[in-house]
Amino acid sequence: MQPVGLIGVGNMGSRIGRRILDHGVSLVGYDLDGTRVTAAGIPAAASVADLVGRAEIVLLSLPDSSAVEAVARGAGGLLAHARPGQVVVDLSTAHPASTRALHGEFAGRGVEFLDAGISGGAAAAERGTLTLMVGGAPAALDRVGWLLDTFSKRVYHMGGSGAGHTTKVLNNFLNGISLAATAEVMVAARRSGLDLKRFLDVVNHSSGVNYATLNRFPRIVEGDYLEGGLTGKLMAKDLKLYLDLVDQLGVPSLTGPGCLAAFQVAIGLGYGDVISNHVVDALGDLAGGVRLHGGE
Repeated sequence: MQPVGLIGVGNMGSRIGRRILDHGVSLVGYDLDGTRVTAAGIPAAASVADLVGRAEIVLLSLPDSSAVEAVARGAGGLLAHARPGQVVVDLSTAHPASTRALHGEFAGRGVEFLDAGISGGAAAAERGTLTLMVGGAPAALDRVGWLLDTFSKRVYHMGGSGAGHTTKVLNNFLNGISLAATAEVMVAARRSGLDLKRFLDVVNHSSGVNYATLNRFPRIVEGDYLEGGLTGKLMAKDLKLYLDLVDQLGVPSLTGPGCLAAFQVAIGLGYGDVISNHVVDALGDLAGGVRLHGGE
Protein backbone atom coordinates (compact mmCIF):
# COMPACT_ATOMS: atom_id res chain seq x y z
CA MET A 1 0.00 0.00 0.00
CA GLN A 2 1.28 3.45 -0.87
CA PRO A 3 1.99 5.77 2.07
CA VAL A 4 -0.27 8.68 2.89
CA GLY A 5 1.35 12.06 2.28
CA LEU A 6 1.17 14.93 4.78
CA ILE A 7 2.25 18.45 3.81
CA GLY A 8 2.51 20.81 6.78
CA VAL A 9 3.80 19.33 10.03
CA GLY A 10 3.13 22.15 12.46
CA ASN A 11 1.01 22.38 15.58
CA MET A 12 -1.94 20.45 14.13
CA GLY A 13 -0.24 18.53 11.34
CA SER A 14 2.27 16.91 13.68
CA ARG A 15 -0.48 15.66 15.97
CA ILE A 16 -2.58 14.38 13.08
CA GLY A 17 0.48 12.66 11.65
CA ARG A 18 1.19 10.90 14.92
CA ARG A 19 -2.39 9.65 15.14
CA ILE A 20 -2.11 8.22 11.62
CA LEU A 21 1.14 6.47 12.48
CA ASP A 22 -0.36 5.13 15.71
CA HIS A 23 -2.97 3.35 13.59
CA GLY A 24 -0.25 1.55 11.67
CA VAL A 25 -0.70 3.58 8.48
CA SER A 26 2.40 4.26 6.39
CA LEU A 27 3.02 8.01 6.25
CA VAL A 28 5.47 10.38 4.61
CA GLY A 29 5.66 14.08 5.52
CA TYR A 30 6.99 17.33 4.13
CA ASP A 31 7.38 20.76 5.69
CA LEU A 32 9.45 23.79 4.72
CA ASP A 33 11.01 23.39 8.16
CA GLY A 34 12.33 19.85 7.90
CA THR A 35 13.08 19.68 11.60
CA ARG A 36 9.33 19.57 12.28
CA VAL A 37 8.97 16.36 10.31
CA THR A 38 11.86 14.76 12.17
CA ALA A 39 10.57 15.95 15.57
CA ALA A 40 7.16 14.42 14.85
CA GLY A 41 8.76 11.07 14.07
CA ILE A 42 7.38 11.05 10.52
CA PRO A 43 9.45 9.70 7.60
CA ALA A 44 10.40 12.70 5.47
CA ALA A 45 9.92 13.29 1.76
CA ALA A 46 12.67 15.20 -0.04
CA SER A 47 10.20 17.57 -1.68
CA VAL A 48 6.53 18.08 -2.52
CA ALA A 49 7.17 16.35 -5.84
CA ASP A 50 8.73 13.37 -4.06
CA LEU A 51 5.80 13.14 -1.66
CA VAL A 52 3.17 13.35 -4.42
CA GLY A 53 5.00 10.71 -6.40
CA ARG A 54 4.78 8.27 -3.49
CA ALA A 55 1.29 8.91 -2.08
CA GLU A 56 -2.21 8.20 -3.34
CA ILE A 57 -3.82 10.39 -0.67
CA VAL A 58 -2.26 13.75 0.24
CA LEU A 59 -3.29 15.72 3.34
CA LEU A 60 -2.60 19.45 3.63
CA SER A 61 -2.30 21.09 7.05
CA LEU A 62 -1.28 24.65 6.24
CA PRO A 63 -1.95 28.06 7.82
CA ASP A 64 -4.03 29.76 5.11
CA SER A 65 -5.10 29.94 1.47
CA SER A 66 -1.90 31.61 0.32
CA ALA A 67 0.15 28.70 1.66
CA VAL A 68 -2.21 26.15 0.10
CA GLU A 69 -2.07 27.94 -3.25
CA ALA A 70 1.73 28.08 -3.12
CA VAL A 71 1.98 24.34 -2.47
CA ALA A 72 -0.58 23.57 -5.17
CA ARG A 73 0.50 25.97 -7.92
CA GLY A 74 4.15 26.63 -7.20
CA ALA A 75 7.01 25.27 -9.26
CA GLY A 76 7.38 21.63 -8.29
CA GLY A 77 4.01 21.75 -6.54
CA LEU A 78 1.00 19.48 -6.36
CA LEU A 79 -0.63 20.42 -9.65
CA ALA A 80 2.60 19.94 -11.54
CA HIS A 81 3.05 16.38 -10.27
CA ALA A 82 -0.41 15.10 -9.32
CA ARG A 83 -1.77 12.17 -11.30
CA PRO A 84 -5.30 10.96 -12.03
CA GLY A 85 -6.93 9.03 -9.22
CA GLN A 86 -5.20 10.80 -6.35
CA VAL A 87 -7.15 12.52 -3.58
CA VAL A 88 -5.97 15.75 -1.93
CA VAL A 89 -7.61 16.64 1.39
CA ASP A 90 -7.12 20.21 2.58
CA LEU A 91 -7.37 20.35 6.38
CA SER A 92 -6.41 24.03 6.46
CA THR A 93 -8.65 26.98 7.30
CA ALA A 94 -8.89 28.52 3.85
CA HIS A 95 -11.02 30.94 1.86
CA PRO A 96 -13.89 29.04 0.20
CA ALA A 97 -13.44 30.93 -3.10
CA SER A 98 -9.80 29.85 -3.27
CA THR A 99 -10.85 26.30 -2.42
CA ARG A 100 -13.38 26.16 -5.25
CA ALA A 101 -10.83 27.49 -7.74
CA LEU A 102 -8.30 24.84 -6.72
CA HIS A 103 -10.97 22.16 -6.90
CA GLY A 104 -11.49 23.00 -10.57
CA GLU A 105 -7.76 22.94 -11.30
CA PHE A 106 -7.28 19.58 -9.63
CA ALA A 107 -10.34 18.18 -11.40
CA GLY A 108 -8.67 19.13 -14.68
CA ARG A 109 -5.88 16.71 -13.77
CA GLY A 110 -8.26 13.95 -12.69
CA VAL A 111 -7.55 14.55 -8.99
CA GLU A 112 -10.25 14.78 -6.30
CA PHE A 113 -9.89 17.79 -3.99
CA LEU A 114 -11.74 17.80 -0.65
CA ASP A 115 -11.87 20.74 1.74
CA ALA A 116 -12.03 19.44 5.29
CA GLY A 117 -12.14 22.09 7.98
CA ILE A 118 -11.20 20.77 11.40
CA SER A 119 -12.34 21.79 14.86
CA GLY A 120 -11.35 20.76 18.35
CA GLY A 121 -7.86 22.22 18.63
CA ALA A 122 -4.57 20.63 19.58
CA ALA A 123 -6.04 18.61 22.45
CA ALA A 124 -8.60 16.90 20.20
CA ALA A 125 -5.95 16.28 17.57
CA GLU A 126 -3.81 14.63 20.24
CA ARG A 127 -6.72 12.38 21.25
CA GLY A 128 -7.90 11.75 17.70
CA THR A 129 -11.33 13.26 18.40
CA LEU A 130 -11.42 16.15 15.93
CA THR A 131 -14.61 17.20 14.17
CA LEU A 132 -14.30 17.45 10.38
CA MET A 133 -16.58 19.41 8.05
CA VAL A 134 -16.01 18.32 4.47
CA GLY A 135 -16.84 19.75 1.05
CA GLY A 136 -16.47 17.90 -2.24
CA ALA A 137 -17.60 14.69 -3.92
CA PRO A 138 -19.20 12.12 -1.59
CA ALA A 139 -17.43 9.31 -3.42
CA ALA A 140 -14.05 10.91 -2.73
CA LEU A 141 -14.95 11.25 0.93
CA ASP A 142 -15.90 7.58 1.01
CA ARG A 143 -12.44 6.71 -0.34
CA VAL A 144 -10.61 8.54 2.45
CA GLY A 145 -13.06 8.00 5.31
CA TRP A 146 -10.94 5.26 6.85
CA LEU A 147 -8.00 7.67 7.04
CA LEU A 148 -9.98 10.57 8.51
CA ASP A 149 -11.27 8.20 11.18
CA THR A 150 -7.71 7.79 12.51
CA PHE A 151 -7.72 11.36 13.83
CA SER A 152 -11.37 12.42 14.02
CA LYS A 153 -14.49 11.42 15.90
CA ARG A 154 -17.10 13.07 13.69
CA VAL A 155 -17.02 13.68 9.95
CA TYR A 156 -19.79 15.74 8.33
CA HIS A 157 -20.26 16.03 4.58
CA MET A 158 -21.45 19.62 4.12
CA GLY A 159 -21.94 19.76 0.34
CA GLY A 160 -19.95 20.60 -2.75
CA SER A 161 -16.50 22.12 -3.03
CA GLY A 162 -15.97 24.95 -0.54
CA ALA A 163 -18.79 23.89 1.78
CA GLY A 164 -16.39 22.45 4.33
CA HIS A 165 -14.24 25.54 4.49
CA THR A 166 -17.35 27.78 4.58
CA THR A 167 -18.61 25.83 7.60
CA LYS A 168 -15.20 26.15 9.26
CA VAL A 169 -15.01 29.92 8.74
CA LEU A 170 -18.51 30.42 10.16
CA ASN A 171 -17.75 28.19 13.14
CA ASN A 172 -14.49 30.00 13.83
CA PHE A 173 -16.28 33.32 14.02
CA LEU A 174 -18.56 31.94 16.72
CA ASN A 175 -15.49 30.57 18.47
CA GLY A 176 -13.79 33.96 18.35
CA ILE A 177 -16.74 36.04 19.44
CA SER A 178 -17.61 33.76 22.37
CA LEU A 179 -13.99 33.92 23.52
CA ALA A 180 -13.70 37.71 23.18
CA ALA A 181 -17.08 38.39 24.79
CA THR A 182 -16.44 36.00 27.68
CA ALA A 183 -12.99 37.50 28.24
CA GLU A 184 -14.55 40.96 28.54
CA VAL A 185 -17.20 39.72 30.96
CA MET A 186 -14.67 37.86 33.08
CA VAL A 187 -12.50 40.97 33.45
CA ALA A 188 -15.62 42.88 34.52
CA ALA A 189 -16.53 40.11 36.98
CA ARG A 190 -13.04 40.24 38.47
CA ARG A 191 -13.14 44.01 38.76
CA SER A 192 -16.57 43.71 40.41
CA GLY A 193 -15.13 41.48 43.11
CA LEU A 194 -17.16 38.41 42.20
CA ASP A 195 -15.93 34.91 42.97
CA LEU A 196 -14.94 33.86 39.46
CA LYS A 197 -15.44 30.14 39.92
CA ARG A 198 -18.90 30.67 41.34
CA PHE A 199 -19.66 33.17 38.58
CA LEU A 200 -18.69 30.63 35.91
CA ASP A 201 -20.86 28.01 37.60
CA VAL A 202 -23.80 30.41 37.42
CA VAL A 203 -23.17 31.24 33.76
CA ASN A 204 -22.75 27.59 32.83
CA HIS A 205 -26.21 26.90 34.23
CA SER A 206 -27.73 29.99 32.67
CA SER A 207 -28.36 31.52 29.26
CA GLY A 208 -24.83 32.94 28.88
CA VAL A 209 -23.22 29.50 28.66
CA ASN A 210 -20.87 28.93 25.71
CA TYR A 211 -17.78 26.94 24.76
CA ALA A 212 -15.44 29.46 26.39
CA THR A 213 -17.27 29.46 29.72
CA LEU A 214 -17.44 25.66 29.75
CA ASN A 215 -13.99 24.72 28.49
CA ARG A 216 -11.61 27.66 28.62
CA PHE A 217 -12.20 29.94 31.55
CA PRO A 218 -12.45 27.30 34.30
CA ARG A 219 -8.80 26.60 33.43
CA ILE A 220 -7.76 30.21 32.83
CA VAL A 221 -8.90 31.30 36.31
CA GLU A 222 -6.43 28.70 37.61
CA GLY A 223 -3.63 30.20 35.49
CA ASP A 224 -3.76 27.52 32.78
CA TYR A 225 -4.23 29.17 29.38
CA LEU A 226 -4.27 25.84 27.52
CA GLU A 227 -1.16 26.77 25.54
CA GLY A 228 -0.60 25.14 22.19
CA GLY A 229 -3.87 26.07 20.53
CA LEU A 230 -4.86 28.69 17.97
CA THR A 231 -2.72 31.81 18.38
CA GLY A 232 -3.99 35.35 18.50
CA LYS A 233 -2.62 36.04 15.03
CA LEU A 234 -4.32 32.98 13.56
CA MET A 235 -7.59 33.90 15.25
CA ALA A 236 -7.42 37.35 13.70
CA LYS A 237 -6.69 35.77 10.32
CA ASP A 238 -9.78 33.56 10.64
CA LEU A 239 -11.95 36.51 11.64
CA LYS A 240 -10.80 38.44 8.58
CA LEU A 241 -11.78 35.42 6.48
CA TYR A 242 -15.23 35.54 8.04
CA LEU A 243 -15.69 39.24 7.37
CA ASP A 244 -14.59 38.79 3.76
CA LEU A 245 -16.95 35.83 3.32
CA VAL A 246 -20.04 37.55 4.69
CA ASP A 247 -19.22 40.67 2.65
CA GLN A 248 -19.18 38.52 -0.50
CA LEU A 249 -22.47 36.94 0.56
CA GLY A 250 -24.06 40.34 1.17
CA VAL A 251 -24.65 39.59 4.84
CA PRO A 252 -24.01 42.51 7.24
CA SER A 253 -21.79 41.84 10.24
CA LEU A 254 -22.39 44.23 13.11
CA THR A 255 -20.44 42.23 15.68
CA GLY A 256 -17.56 40.94 13.53
CA PRO A 257 -15.46 44.14 13.41
CA GLY A 258 -15.54 44.51 17.20
CA CYS A 259 -14.52 40.89 17.67
CA LEU A 260 -11.62 41.30 15.25
CA ALA A 261 -10.58 44.50 17.04
CA ALA A 262 -10.25 42.63 20.34
CA PHE A 263 -7.69 40.24 18.87
CA GLN A 264 -5.91 42.98 16.93
CA VAL A 265 -5.46 44.87 20.19
CA ALA A 266 -4.16 41.67 21.80
CA ILE A 267 -1.64 41.32 18.97
CA GLY A 268 -0.59 44.94 19.41
CA LEU A 269 -0.01 44.33 23.12
CA GLY A 270 2.26 41.38 22.42
CA TYR A 271 -0.11 38.41 22.64
CA GLY A 272 -0.15 37.51 18.94
CA ASP A 273 2.09 34.45 19.07
CA VAL A 274 0.52 32.81 22.12
CA ILE A 275 -2.82 31.05 22.36
CA SER A 276 -5.75 33.36 21.61
CA ASN A 277 -7.08 32.82 25.16
CA HIS A 278 -4.64 35.55 26.19
CA VAL A 279 -7.08 38.09 24.75
CA VAL A 280 -8.38 38.20 28.34
CA ASP A 281 -4.98 39.51 29.47
CA ALA A 282 -5.02 42.16 26.75
CA LEU A 283 -8.41 43.35 27.99
CA GLY A 284 -7.10 43.13 31.54
CA ASP A 285 -4.14 45.32 30.56
CA LEU A 286 -6.52 47.94 29.20
CA ALA A 287 -8.50 47.74 32.47
CA GLY A 288 -5.42 48.60 34.50
CA GLY A 289 -3.67 45.26 34.92
CA VAL A 290 -6.52 42.90 35.78
CA ARG A 291 -5.74 39.19 35.86
CA LEU A 292 -8.21 36.42 36.50
CA HIS A 293 -5.77 34.35 38.55
CA GLY A 294 -3.62 35.44 41.49
CA GLY A 295 -3.50 39.10 42.42
CA GLU A 296 -4.30 41.96 40.07
